[in-house]
Amino acid sequence: MTLIAPTLEAFFTERLARQKQVSPQTVAAYRDAIRLLLGYLHDEHGITPCKVRIEDLDAEVIVAFLDHLEANRHNGARTRNARLAAIRSLFSYASLRHPDHAALIQRVLAIPQKRFDKTIVPYLTQPEVDALLSAPDRSTWEGRRDVALLAMTAQTGLRVSELVDLNCGDLELRSGAHLRCRGKGRKERVTPLTKEIVAVLNAWLDERCGLPEDPLFPARTGRRVKRGAIERRVAKYRARAIAICPSMNDKRLTPHVLRHTAAMQLLQAGVDATVIALWLGHSDVRSTQAYLQGDLTIKESALARVTPTGTKPGRYRPPDPLLAFLEGL
Repeated sequence: MTLIAPTLEAFFTERLARQKQVSPQTVAAYRDAIRLLLGYLHDEHGITPCKVRIEDLDAEVIVAFLDHLEANRHNGARTRNARLAAIRSLFSYASLRHPDHAALIQRVLAIPQKRFDKTIVPYLTQPEVDALLSAPDRSTWEGRRDVALLAMTAQTGLRVSELVDLNCGDLELRSGAHLRCRGKGRKERVTPLTKEIVAVLNAWLDERCGLPEDPLFPARTGRRVKRGAIERRVAKYRARAIAICPSMNDKRLTPHVLRHTAAMQLLQAGVDATVIALWLGHSDVRSTQAYLQGDLTIKESALARVTPTGTKPGRYRPPDPLLAFLEGL
């Protein structure tokens, strides 16, 4: 074993779990990033994970790994930056244990994040949501489960990780129907449910017959459905829904788009951005401002309130020859 092995073990067990007490989702994300890095070293340089030295993880290797993520794994800039954040956290911890490698560690910590274009938030219209919910085969157990899962996601805006972690006991479907979940940043929140969603979930719970601690949306094995399985099912139903609603052909649909859809429905209903931030579990209301950019109806209503100036159309002409000269430069 090399020095990096005990450092890695202490990073996950001591630094993340005991000192910072990060969520299991954060631990899993950091674990995946380091595992990909070690796999890259083995494939490209023939170094087995247990023989990796700190000297093998210089800035050039880390940058090459990040480029590999984009070129070979087709990761976007956001995913690249998330992997880099995990590596930075590891090297920041390593700097305390290995001051003799301070120069190498500082060069790695100096690797900048990649900037990316911020596009308009994608979301589904109500006809598109209806088309998606009609795609599952309701004559099958999996189809009825998926209808409940998709309908609840489009109304509550839960993250995929929050969906996977839901138990049957997290639902309250009587008076004041709501669900409880523990989201990003270890924040627990309560989200109300509409009457339509309550009816769907009641039917699913009757069929599910699960104990309060059982997963709400299980796989056929009875264990929790995996994130990848949900993504594949959404892609499958999108392909079916295009035949009913052709406008979906121009949209890339993921489970996170359903989260955006819930936010846009609230925004278009006139709900304040601060309330939407609480609904989605955003720690900063600025994260919710992106939905304002995607809603054209809000901008159109603002334009309708603007009083015409009454100015006659025409071309601006400078009132002075010297100003005219300067304008022409």
